Amino acid sequence: MASSDPSGNTNSSSSDDMKLAKPSLDKDLSKIVTMEEATRSISQHLFAPGLAILFLAVAGGFASILIGAQPNAVYIIVAATLGGYMALNIGANDVANNVGPAVGSRALTMTGALIIAAVFESAGALLAGGDVVSTISKGIIDPSLVPDSQTFIWAMMAALLSSALWVNLATYIGAPVSTTHSVVGGVMGAGIAAVGFGAVNWFTMSKIAASWVISPVLGGVIAALFLAFIKSNIIYRDDKIAAARRWVPMLLAIMATAFSCYLMMKGLKKIWKPDYATVAMIGVAIFVGSYALLKPVIRKQSEGMENRNQSLRELFHLPLIFSAALLSFAHGANDVANAVGPLAAVLHAVESGDIAAKVSIPIWVMIIGAIGISLGLFLYGPKLIRMVGEQITKMNPMRAYCVALSAAITVIMASALGLPVSSTHIAVGAVFGVGFFREYYTKKSKRRRQYVRQHERHPESEHEGVVSDREEIGRRKLVRRSHFTTIIAAWVITVPAAALLSASIFFVITFVL
Repeated sequence: MASSDPSGNTNSSSSDDMKLAKPSLDKDLSKIVTMEEATRSISQHLFAPGLAILFLAVAGGFASILIGAQPNAVYIIVAATLGGYMALNIGANDVANNVGPAVGSRALTMTGALIIAAVFESAGALLAGGDVVSTISKGIIDPSLVPDSQTFIWAMMAALLSSALWVNLATYIGAPVSTTHSVVGGVMGAGIAAVGFGAVNWFTMSKIAASWVISPVLGGVIAALFLAFIKSNIIYRDDKIAAARRWVPMLLAIMATAFSCYLMMKGLKKIWKPDYATVAMIGVAIFVGSYALLKPVIRKQSEGMENRNQSLRELFHLPLIFSAALLSFAHGANDVANAVGPLAAVLHAVESGDIAAKVSIPIWVMIIGAIGISLGLFLYGPKLIRMVGEQITKMNPMRAYCVALSAAITVIMASALGLPVSSTHIAVGAVFGVGFFREYYTKKSKRRRQYVRQHERHPESEHEGVVSDREEIGRRKLVRRSHFTTIIAAWVITVPAAALLSASIFFVITFVL
């Protein structure tokens, strides 16, 4: 209740208490908000690993239900869990190469890329993933030298776990590595630990080692050649639109042909296996038909466009989306075996008691691989997508086109020559090739030199400071050297690192059990 002083003023103690309490209440509310934000941040960080662990538990439970009660069923359950773990890592690391350039060039949003990649990776794995897989990846060890099925099972589990751990580490440090090479290293290390160095086919290993150089160099050179053609014949022409109407239909027809041949040779092997002559004839027909169809389409699309590079980029957006989808489909058809191959081998060894060079893949095994790749892509893929598409070198639709086309052409050439190549090394090598060519072209281009001389003569130009002098152009680095050295180092040590880790895991398993 209020009281009055001698001067007649009212003194309210409750009012003073409210004034004092207000700052304290604000502080308390601020602390609560901060705590809520911290809790939300922690929960977001825990969401991805929590969902991944849940998937692994479901994969193991799914396997246990389908195989039922049988001797040594626990081996299949553990192998299914490890296969799911490997599939998650393939989705987090390997798939980025298929959609990264399209995202970096802004032809696809990150969400769109994730959806397209997940759908087409799964479709490739389930529809065209092959019904038979080699139990010993790439034939690098002789299965007849493995003494018994028990040793073989331990070796396959060690190979699966080691390769998945290595790809997981590479994803963490931001290095796109070959999951095929990781599995090769894992199988080699476990084979050496189980049988000895004599079990390894060193000729095959030498070809795989050669692919470390062949894949990225070939991919980079092809991508650089196409970019050089685009710059010389379209970008640096006075009438860009006229040049685009002449050459873009041919470039897109080449892309349609390359991807059609790529799918026939690598992506549809479960459905159809044509010979090279058939592939070549169909490829020629597709080129002619695509060119005839695309020429009026490009002419109509280019009507009213301004004579600038931004207009040219719009012509490549839709082809890049198709390329990302087709690369993902072919990748799912081929590389899902990296996750489920050793799992199928363990399943066959447990059920039949023998070791086979090739085994059939049950549909439930393919489902684990397909879902695992898609989930890994959604949970952890954006990091590597940004690395490949944005952080190595700056992408635009024309450069991304060169990367995608190089990936398809290089795989076709390598397959025809019988060379073992890595799709990861090809795609990332193509990104490097585009970036290093841009550096070279920036320094050597006649048009660039003329541009610099023009601004040296007119320092009052509104573009002053954009390009200062020849020395500045010479110093420009359009490929991040830190990423280049990290990725190359990861490539070089992938096989030996996975092999050493696999051998160690095999020794631990056999010692404990």
